Amino acid sequence: MNVTCELAVVGAGPAGMAAAIAAAELGVTVTVFDEQPEPGGQIYRGVERVATMRPSHLALLGEDYAAGLALVRRFRAARVDYRARSAVWCLEPELTVRFRDAAGAGAVGARQIILATGALERPMPLPGWTLPGVMTCGGAQVLLKSAAIVPEGRVVIAGSGPLLYLVATQLVRAGVKPAALLESTTHLGAALPHVPPFVLAPGYLSKGMSMMGAVRGAGVPIRRGVRALRIAGGERAQRVEYEWRGARHAEPADVVLLHQGVVPNVNLALAARCEHVWDDRGRAFRPRLDNWGVTSVPGVRVAGDGGGIIGAKAAESAGTLAALGAAHALGRISAAERDRRSTAARRELARHLDARPFLDTMYRPAQEYLAPRDPATIVCRCEEVTAGEIRRLVTEQGCPGPNQMKAFVRCGMGPCQGRLCGLTVTELIAECRGVPQGEVGYFRIRPPVKPVTVGDLATLDLGEA
Repeated sequence: MNVTCELAVVGAGPAGMAAAIAAAELGVTVTVFDEQPEPGGQIYRGVERVATMRPSHLALLGEDYAAGLALVRRFRAARVDYRARSAVWCLEPELTVRFRDAAGAGAVGARQIILATGALERPMPLPGWTLPGVMTCGGAQVLLKSAAIVPEGRVVIAGSGPLLYLVATQLVRAGVKPAALLESTTHLGAALPHVPPFVLAPGYLSKGMSMMGAVRGAGVPIRRGVRALRIAGGERAQRVEYEWRGARHAEPADVVLLHQGVVPNVNLALAARCEHVWDDRGRAFRPRLDNWGVTSVPGVRVAGDGGGIIGAKAAESAGTLAALGAAHALGRISAAERDRRSTAARRELARHLDARPFLDTMYRPAQEYLAPRDPATIVCRCEEVTAGEIRRLVTEQGCPGPNQMKAFVRCGMGPCQGRLCGLTVTELIAECRGVPQGEVGYFRIRPPVKPVTVGDLATLDLGEA
């Protein structure tokens, strides 16, 4: 295999950009692959374009979003081979990155790889969530950032997590007042022991209070502790039904935005056979990493939310640390130099991680949405497999895990390859069997993790990278 770069970075979000910048400054030859047309990841999506074409929207989207512009500009100025619109679909054991771009399928060999694939929104399967007019909060943000599109009509935001308030605040600034914000879960009592470090973490408390104040100030009704959420309608969503304070309520809606936190995007790391562990606090699987992002696969590292949810600013620090570790492994710097250069990034990472125990405990998703109660609720949208069918296969047929479930009903075998159903399937099986989620496991992900054509495969030279 001909090595064509020293370091390949997959993903141009905060972690990937920071990693590329740090490695390039040390003289490492870096190639960055990213599916989007411009750098920024999900959190800073389109920030260059917004700053140029709609500068007023920087304030609308918030200070945290606008702060990403500086990082993107540093990345643009770095000496890296940046490959936009490139979807990585396979990592081979000899560290060959196989990707697809506008020209077709290609391959690049590397000596070190950093996966900075970020996070995905956790699915929130409930009755009616597949109706037209229902989307995720993150999906609404994509439309707002990339095209300044806002929903029309009565907008109801439901679920749990800080993103509910951020999206509500952004919509208010854009002239759209949500009809209601329905919080399904808050665990303030359990989170109280984690308040002191959270208060000391940089900016988290003030930002949270500011967003809540903006939503209340706009007169958006807030319902906390709602249960039994369901979306009703005919050809599209028409109302959100829920229990609150001992009574049943219905909120008319034209658009419903759902969210219950984010989880690591691990499909590429799983396909590369990196060892993963169950993170009970985050209720998701994450790769097992050391302090430099090293996985169980030699030469492969993970940085940012793909290794466990830590947030954008912490992801930058994690990307820098992974790059320093890679530079040392490549012989570019000594261990002493690596450690010296890592001091500031490690300190900054620790400051941001102080906020995570409070946030993760406060917004721990409700079990009724992790493992849906209604048997008719669709879990696997690709193959239209319901929660009731999954429970029946476990209790009546003895199906022990997600991979065996594929043989029964093709669950997780559709175009998303388990991204929208994997964790729900694990939670349902664990609940039915009465065992930990880590014992149940996750889908065995195989390449290609992104779509490729037969024609692309036919052009591959499998003898060299």
